[in-house]
Amino acid sequence: MKLRLPLAGLPLAAGLLLALPLAANALEYRSTARSALLYDAPSTAAGKLAIAGSGLPLEVVVDTDAWVKVRDHSGRLAWIEKSALATTRNLMIKAETSAIRKQPRADAEVVFSAARGVLLEITGPADNYGWLPVKHAGGLAGWLPAHEAWGR
Repeated sequence: MKLRLPLAGLPLAAGLLLALPLAANALEYRSTARSALLYDAPSTAAGKLAIAGSGLPLEVVVDTDAWVKVRDHSGRLAWIEKSALATTRNLMIKAETSAIRKQPRADAEVVFSAARGVLLEITGPADNYGWLPVKHAGGLAGWLPAHEAWGR
């Protein structure tokens, strides 16, 4: 028995398949404004899992009025009080070492290097070629290839 799909349904199915990669890139990240507890449920009475340091980028999974379910760079899921999140956004270097460049080009002058785990503030949107403008807490700024960071 052969399964036949009506031709009228093909444009809709093709449109849905094309939309999937866009949805996968539409992740939201927030950073902690201060050191904060991570819980196993959305309540201060819940089990305490860890302490998230100040500026830590977290992927938003669920957003409620007072609590946010987040995923950290290791993949751990937890709940954090919404009031502990900042309006500024940071990322974490995931490459062994990343060169932060003066311009968004691989051949541009290196401003500074950042080791794995270093937090950098995102200062604007990524360009069309996947470079992010970033700033170190010490004031140095430049461009980082987005694929070398987590939390963008």
